[in-house]
Amino acid sequence: MRNKGMFPRTAAVVVTILLSAGLALAQAGRGKARISGVVVDAAGNPVPGAKVVAVFEQEQASSFDATAGKDGKWAIIGVGTGNWTVTATAKNYLPVSVSVAVKQLERNPAITLTLSQKAGGSGVVQDETSFEALDQANEFYNDGKFDTALVMYEEFMAKNPGAYQVQLNIGDCYREKGEYDKAVGIYEKLVDQAQLDSTMGKMMGAKGLAAIGLCYLKQDDFEKAQDYFKRSIEMAPQDENLPYNVAEIYFSNQNIEEALRYFEMASQIKPDWPDPYYKLAMVYLNKGDMDKATECLEKFIKLEPDTERTAQAEGILKAIKK
Repeated sequence: MRNKGMFPRTAAVVVTILLSAGLALAQAGRGKARISGVVVDAAGNPVPGAKVVAVFEQEQASSFDATAGKDGKWAIIGVGTGNWTVTATAKNYLPVSVSVAVKQLERNPAITLTLSQKAGGSGVVQDETSFEALDQANEFYNDGKFDTALVMYEEFMAKNPGAYQVQLNIGDCYREKGEYDKAVGIYEKLVDQAQLDSTMGKMMGAKGLAAIGLCYLKQDDFEKAQDYFKRSIEMAPQDENLPYNVAEIYFSNQNIEEALRYFEMASQIKPDWPDPYYKLAMVYLNKGDMDKATECLEKFIKLEPDTERTAQAEGILKAIKK
């Protein structure tokens, strides 16, 4: 029988879970799964040479890329369990993105990415060669070299003014530099332009609103932050990643109750997604609620039965039940 009143044991378990969380984060996005599919145009014809990028939605630094062959087919291996945003881009086409849940123990279904042509429309990349510079900018951003990344993002935008989505990256640079007013202004432009994009506008607009919320949270304006987070989720209510990412923000800022609320929201939108249950267990451990933590860990293990994170969750359960 567990003794919830023994603070030292609770504290020890919290330390254990935080160390395990750090290990899980370091390994996030890597695995043995394979995802594959085809890139086609609106008529169903293959789009050879299209670039496909898969980004792990819980750790933006984790990404893979591939190039579609003559038949439009592509494949990526070494992908970890969780939700991934898969984006296809090609010259003179609007980018298209889909969110896919990747599993290790089952064959992941083929993904069809349909590109639409739209001359002069929002989202168009006109200079295909500039993608290399965009990748380099992402690397500089991930290394914390925000000024360099900012210059490269702005150069990409100058060559591809229709690719409004990159304003999210530009805003992120200003935010990390502490220039919140500039960041908010960029995000607001993104949200406005997203309204003209019928393909991925709601997703981008919702991300822009959440980014504004994070700026206000970093300035301790919790009321405005909460308002923008709420608007973000209302714009794309079926996107489980929005409340999950908001929960991550609150958890990192030690706002446990709000983190709990949004992790639960993510689990309700997508009940078969294991990640929110793992994070809910962390929240309950920090609250000292061993019964709830156990319940969430057991649910997580059931949904993700054979991964490195499973072993970590099982180790935490053993520590709780001692």
